[in-house]
Amino acid sequence: MQKVILRALALLAIFLHISLVPAMAQQRGPLVLAAASMQEAMTAAADAWAARRHARPVLSFAASSALARQIKSGAPADLFVSADEDWMDDVEKAGFVQRGSRADLAGNQLVLIAPARMPVRLRIARNMPLARTLGDSRLAMANPDSVPAGKYGKAALTMLGIWPSVANRLALGDNVRSAMALVERGEARLGIVYATDARASKDVMVAGTFPPGSHEPIRYPIARLAKSQSADAEGFRRFLLSDAGQSILARYGFSRP
Repeated sequence: MQKVILRALALLAIFLHISLVPAMAQQRGPLVLAAASMQEAMTAAADAWAARRHARPVLSFAASSALARQIKSGAPADLFVSADEDWMDDVEKAGFVQRGSRADLAGNQLVLIAPARMPVRLRIARNMPLARTLGDSRLAMANPDSVPAGKYGKAALTMLGIWPSVANRLALGDNVRSAMALVERGEARLGIVYATDARASKDVMVAGTFPPGSHEPIRYPIARLAKSQSADAEGFRRFLLSDAGQSILARYGFSRP
């Protein structure tokens, strides 16, 4: 009799496990790969989405270049938010974007920052004395060979005629937040980041804002990935593009695209 009861309990446990697996999968939120500069805004948006009784999205932040490589290597993600159009183009051309799901999510500005305890003010214009202001320190920026913030920064400095004077005096970060950390710690006298990054840190101050015409417009495209299995991914994508989602992004300094 005891063996019969134990067998019945084991069968019940197996049945419950099989029954719960789909339910657990449904409760898991979509995996969102987003540019490092979106950390605070995307976290707030995920919280707002969860408050509407959806499974909270799982967020992973890194440089857009690194995220694009993960996607092309088969990372099982649902949504991709890039800090520029080039990396979204790269992923889309490789066939990893669901057709018709790509849209411009947000815009941003490029700024020059300094440690808050060592304030600097510079009028950003052609041939400004950036190298002289650096002294014997370096200029922190994301890697201009791959990371969007770095590419925008190099383009702006080149257009303003400043790049040759600082090209050999760079402190490079893997993403825009790691570049900002160098300035926060005082390891770099100045740095180039997005306005939203500077806004998120109490340890840096804005020394100047790059004129929009000095670089390509900063746009963050969003797309659903072709291999997405999340039933909630499209809903969250639409939420981010809605007035409610755009209002959250605006609170953190992002502009409408």
